[in-house]
Amino acid sequence: MRKEAIAVPKKECKVCEEAESKYKCPVCLIPYCSLVCFKKHKEIPCVKPVPASENNTTSSTEIIDALKDKELQKLIHEIDSSADPETELDKAMDDVVFRLFTENVNHLI
Repeated sequence: MRKEAIAVPKKECKVCEEAESKYKCPVCLIPYCSLVCFKKHKEIPCVKPVPASENNTTSSTEIIDALKDKELQKLIHEIDSSADPETELDKAMDDVVFRLFTENVNHLI
């Protein structure tokens, strides 16, 4: 039996409006494509969006539980403290635990 690939719509960077976004601002969740766009976005203070509903508690619990994992904490710290966080984030996406964590986070968005 052949499984067909599901086409996932690509999100556009809301800063340069040219490239495909790979990341989201941790505060306001705007999609951006690179560290350059992130820095440009941060020139203007952003605000956390007000959640439309509080109905995704399962994902929230999974995220909280995942954040207790020492290896995940280490990966997040390496990304955060890196001189090149974009490259570190790309490398972290190869880790199954990190990828599942980011998928859970994306479900909340």
